[in-house]
Amino acid sequence: MSKLKNPPTAESVWKEYERMLDYNASIQLDDTVRVNENFFVGRQWEGVESNGLPTPVFNFLKRVTLFTVASITSDRIKLRATPVDSVSGSGRLMRAADVVNAQFDELFERNKLPGLVHEFMRNAAVDGDAATFTYWDAEAPAPGGQRGAIVTEVVPNTRIGFGNCADRRVQSQPYILVKRRELTEGLKTRARELGCARWEDIRPDTDEQYADAYKETGDKTTVILRLWKERETGTVWACECCRGILLRPAWDLGLTLYPVTWLCWDYVQDSYHGQAMLTGLIPNQVYINKLFAMTMISLMTTAYPKIVYDKTRVPKWDNGIGRAIGVNGGDVTGVARILDPAQVSPQIAQFISLTQEMTQSNLGATSVALGDARPDNTSAIIALQRAAATPNELTRRSLYQSVEELGAIYLDFMAGYYGVRLVEFDPSGEVDAELLEFAGDALPMNAAGLMVVPFDFSSLRDIPMLLKLEAGASAYWSEAASAQTLDNLLAAGQIGIVEYLERVPDEYVTDRQGLIKAVKARVSGPGAGTEAV
Repeated sequence: MSKLKNPPTAESVWKEYERMLDYNASIQLDDTVRVNENFFVGRQWEGVESNGLPTPVFNFLKRVTLFTVASITSDRIKLRATPVDSVSGSGRLMRAADVVNAQFDELFERNKLPGLVHEFMRNAAVDGDAATFTYWDAEAPAPGGQRGAIVTEVVPNTRIGFGNCADRRVQSQPYILVKRRELTEGLKTRARELGCARWEDIRPDTDEQYADAYKETGDKTTVILRLWKERETGTVWACECCRGILLRPAWDLGLTLYPVTWLCWDYVQDSYHGQAMLTGLIPNQVYINKLFAMTMISLMTTAYPKIVYDKTRVPKWDNGIGRAIGVNGGDVTGVARILDPAQVSPQIAQFISLTQEMTQSNLGATSVALGDARPDNTSAIIALQRAAATPNELTRRSLYQSVEELGAIYLDFMAGYYGVRLVEFDPSGEVDAELLEFAGDALPMNAAGLMVVPFDFSSLRDIPMLLKLEAGASAYWSEAASAQTLDNLLAAGQIGIVEYLERVPDEYVTDRQGLIKAVKARVSGPGAGTEAV
């Protein structure tokens, strides 16, 4: 492993971390995130002295936020790689692309990417930014009895620092800081295993990113991971430290890309931190809560009828609820009289409904989009729902770009860490059928009829790939339309059953490869005649 001439020190990394905290404080990031998180979960009277008065919470912001996030994200996410050079050596390149696509499917399932994307966009909508960090887990089980897997996790935006605060592009950063909090005893053990001479000096510390009331003073220690690109090697390097102690000196990650993705909900010029969707809506939520609180106070004090009675004739009268009021003499119409309750202005309820409806409409969460409208005209409702989703189209495209960037990071990890691994290969169309029948059991075939062959993933460094994300209903519709087209071609006799089965998606036909083998065996058997295949 090559050594650096001027590697970062624990002191220099900690100064960069303090500059990150200073910048976050200058834009009030931590306070904004804390307030937004409180309003999202329903703690909307945090820090307000109520003095026994009602503190109602009608959290329509959460419904609007979750609706917007759900409309942008999709459970059907597929990332597909195609080689840039599809002319020379197309067969080898396409087989490499098939291997990469199979790995994408496995990684998306291993990391539960649809749920990860929902959390990713939820953080962007509530906090202003969303970030993921990808790392290599050397102990995770892998296919073929091997070890090592790629793991992706969502990181809060307050725990990521960019070297250039005015640039939100990840790969152009001079360095990136990733902060985490670890249990001190576990960190000492890990530091000792890494060969840190000062592991006994590691101490718990507070989390400086929060105000005093929110500081975490438990037995945890702040750990900073610094990532940067070294020009001499052309790869990403890293070092790890806590306050004053270098836990792990600089080492080469063997990657060409920073393993970080970043998304801003709304961009802010000359800042890598964005604006949260929730920030501009909080005043509307406060307004509604205050109107409800004042209406409740009014109803609690004046909504019930009160009895006024003559104390000179009735010494005491108290039957609860509105409570009786005693007066000395005066005309109370005999002995007592009932005072009518005060009327609450109907404008209050109108303004509450108007504020909520306008807030939701401006975000595309109309009654039609939320499913509150009566489905009298299906076509009109679909058209209105599509129109309501238009304001979020730019955010959706930013999300797709982030997932494609994550795919490029996965590709970088495959080339740098996978080495030689066994992969499945479909021999149909590539190997002559007679050769397959002649080889028989000599070929390394699995139960699904796929050939198991070794593949050197480091060769992906020499194969430029184009990545394209397919997500949502459009991908589902194109897949269904393709299957319908194949059905029509088969029914019209334009293609044979084998051609049909080779092109139909796997989930449409159970044991598709086994069925292809059975059909080929039947067609090529005695008396097959001229049946089309």
